[in-house]
Amino acid sequence: MKNSMRYIKILTLAVTLCLFIASSAFAAVSLAYPQKAGIGEPFMVRVTSNKSLDSVSVKWLGVTVQPEIRKWKGKSVALVMFGTDVLADKAGKKELIIRAVEDGKDRKFSRKIKIFSKKYKVQRLTLPENMVTPPKEELERIRKDRVEVKAAKETQSEKRMWFVPFQRPTKGAQSSPYGARRILNGKPKNPHRGLDFRGAKGTAIYAMEDGKVLLVKNHYYAGNSIYLDHGNGVVTMYFHLSQFDVKEGDMVERGQTIGRIGSTGRVTGPHLHMSVSVQGRLVDPRFVLEKNTDKLLGL
Repeated sequence: MKNSMRYIKILTLAVTLCLFIASSAFAAVSLAYPQKAGIGEPFMVRVTSNKSLDSVSVKWLGVTVQPEIRKWKGKSVALVMFGTDVLADKAGKKELIIRAVEDGKDRKFSRKIKIFSKKYKVQRLTLPENMVTPPKEELERIRKDRVEVKAAKETQSEKRMWFVPFQRPTKGAQSSPYGARRILNGKPKNPHRGLDFRGAKGTAIYAMEDGKVLLVKNHYYAGNSIYLDHGNGVVTMYFHLSQFDVKEGDMVERGQTIGRIGSTGRVTGPHLHMSVSVQGRLVDPRFVLEKNTDKLLGL
């Protein structure tokens, strides 16, 4: 009787092991992503396979990205950054769709990420009226600025050049935070979608990561501006500069001086406004400045 029971246990363990091995062989693709994220927060999605990945595409909020696939410790790994924008997005469960072609076999995964509301500060400012409501003769210029900015923010280049955490863009302390609701002369305006850094005119501004200079331009609101493409849909933006130290098309390295703090555009004094665009959405820069990959993956 004891031998029979022992035989049954051994057989059960053997069957379980076989099923585990078969399951593991089938489920070569593994996914990492956060279960939840706040409005305005960036996050990462990672697709890993112990087999060869021919291609990967990840869709989030209507935008599909094909991240670069790299080899790491004998595995194929694709890493992509997404997020939500405090201006445009709302709380709720949102679908994440991942497709991976593994050794010629197409696999599709659907997951949900809970986006939750966050409470941001309110800033009440009094400014000259022409800084709140632009004159009519500037409206066409502002429209053209927006077209240029939209194209830059939505840039998708194949090679990923970024790693987190990013480098600080200047030495000054942070001032106005991301997400602050702006009340200008008593009129509600769009929330602040970047971070401000204090600094005297002429203070150096650094590239936060390796990248390519996408746009060097003077815009009505942002003044002298630089846009850097870091690959796979991640773009950093630097506003109100007094001086440019790079030109469009230049390749820059993390920590390289790209410009100087100024007070051009709609400002009350010299400072740096810095924004991070992820797949066209402006996210809270603090997360890419302060968190590593595991934290942005929700691990």
